Amino acid sequence: MNVDASELFSLSHVRAVVTGASRGIGLAIANVYADLGAEVFLVARSKVDEIAAKMADNGLKATGIKADLGNAAARERMWKRIQDDGEPPNVLVNNAGIIRRAEFTEYSMKDWSEVVETNLTAAFHLSQMFARGLMPRRLPGKVINIHSLLSHQGGIRVPAYTASKSGLLGLTRLMANELAPHGIQVNGIAPGYIATDNTRALREDPLRNEAILDRIPAGRWGKPADLRGAAVFLASRASDYVTGSEVVVDGGWLAR
Repeated sequence: MNVDASELFSLSHVRAVVTGASRGIGLAIANVYADLGAEVFLVARSKVDEIAAKMADNGLKATGIKADLGNAAARERMWKRIQDDGEPPNVLVNNAGIIRRAEFTEYSMKDWSEVVETNLTAAFHLSQMFARGLMPRRLPGKVINIHSLLSHQGGIRVPAYTASKSGLLGLTRLMANELAPHGIQVNGIAPGYIATDNTRALREDPLRNEAILDRIPAGRWGKPADLRGAAVFLASRASDYVTGSEVVVDGGWLAR
C-alpha cells in the first residue's frame, strides 16, 4: 500500500494549544505546527499577541493568549476563551515551565510552590479541561507533555523542578492509561540540555558548561528547533498507535 507521507505528517486537521509559547521550545513547536497547517493558540504570560500577529501576517492560523498558568482561575479563563472560539482543541502541548535554583536546605517554600504549580499542576488542570472538551463529543485528541532529563535524574539545586518533571512523567503514563479508551493519546518529550533562558545560568558557568558538553555524545547544546520533529510526530496521524511513551531528544546524554 502506498503511503502519502505529506498526509501522514500533515497537521491541517489540528487545533493546537501550546503553552509557554513566547520563546524557546514552545515557540519552536508553535511555529512548526502553524507551518504545517495547524491552527495554533500560543499561550504565555507575555509577547504572544505580537508573535501571533506576525504569524497571521504570514498567512498562518495563530492566536495569542496571555495567561499566567501558575494561577488556576487564569487557566480556566484562558481555556474558556479557546473553547468558545470554535471546536475544542485536539492537541495540547504542556510546555510552560519555570526553574528556581538554590541549595536543597535553603530552598524556599515559595519557590517550591510556584514551580510545582506551573510545571505540574497546570499540566494536570489543562489536560483535564482538554479531555473534558473532547470526551462528550467522542473526538480524538493528543496531549504532549514536555518532560526533562530530570524526569529520570536527580540533578542538583533544582528540587522543585526535578520533582515536578518527575511527576509529569508519571502523570503522562496515568493519563495515557485512562484516556486511551476515549481516543486520547498522551505522550511526552524529554529535552536534553537545550539552549534556552532556563539553561542560561549553566551555559554561563564555565565549569558546568564544560562538564555538560563533555557528557553529550553529540558534542553540543541542543536548540529549540531540535524538538520540532518529535513534536510533529506526536501531533500527527503518524503516531496514532503511540501512547504512554516518551521521546528523548538529548544528543545521547542518557545513553552515556
